[in-house]
Amino acid sequence: MTRADLLMAIVFIILSAAVLYGSWTMDRLEVRRIHPMTVPGLVPGMLGAALLVCGIVLAIRSLRLPAPNGWADLAAAITSGAAGRAAAVLALALVYTLVLVGRVPFWLATGLFVFAFILLFEVWLATPRRALRQSLPWAIGLAIATAGIVTFVFERAFLVRLP
Repeated sequence: MTRADLLMAIVFIILSAAVLYGSWTMDRLEVRRIHPMTVPGLVPGMLGAALLVCGIVLAIRSLRLPAPNGWADLAAAITSGAAGRAAAVLALALVYTLVLVGRVPFWLATGLFVFAFILLFEVWLATPRRALRQSLPWAIGLAIATAGIVTFVFERAFLVRLP
């Protein structure tokens, strides 16, 4: 997995550079007489710097370790079933956040996400697979309950205006 560490180190270094650039170009609010130690970009800049250090350390470590079958092992890990399930979670989360939330009512988006998640991981990606007629009532019930409870808690307990 040393090759995976090297690739993630590169991703961390690029991400930290973007965070550092964004925090540096963020408004400093001198016009409002904001103290320099409380500027909005200070904490993201420190986190970006810490992420940069971690990325560099990870890159150096992965370059120093031997990797006899590094790229082959990485390819096998990427094409494994666990990687496919992780990609499915990522796809569902992106559809939920980028497509559903804001375009449909929050309770409906949350219910659809939970319903799709349960069906995907119990019926299609599970080993052994469950029958659709077994999972369907469970998915519908949990989706309705989760959507209702989450919406209620966010609106009433946390006083968040939901889209």
